Amino acid sequence: VQLVESGGGLVQAGGSLRLSCRVSGWTPDDYAIGWFRRQAPGKEREGVSCIRRNDGRTNYVDSKKGRFTISNDNAKNTVYLQMTNLKSEDTGLYFCAAAPWRNCLIGLTNSDYGMDYGGKGTRVTVSA
Repeated sequence: VQLVESGGGLVQAGGSLRLSCRVSGWTPDDYAIGWFRRQAPGKEREGVSCIRRNDGRTNYVDSKKGRFTISNDNAKNTVYLQMTNLKSEDTGLYFCAAAPWRNCLIGLTNSDYGMDYGGKGTRVTVSA
């Protein structure tokens, strides 16, 4: 499984971005794609959201509810993260990762919990 992120960039506070995660390779039915952020090299991974690919079920960390929306286009093998009302503290390297649904949920709140596959990330910079 390969994951390639795109869509990052520089945006002013209050602006929006849509990140894309292109998924290639076969995944089991219960696999999920999660979005995560690393604020800076050496910092802990922070969870954002997970979506289960076969039925679109989603889960978010509380701090991102209402501003971030995850979605899945199976026809394009792409998972999106729509980010609105961006804040300077949203700055970081955003990457997507794949794992069974249950593992993705654990990984949202446990930075030490490994995901099966991960991309290299796309950088988001929010200027104040």
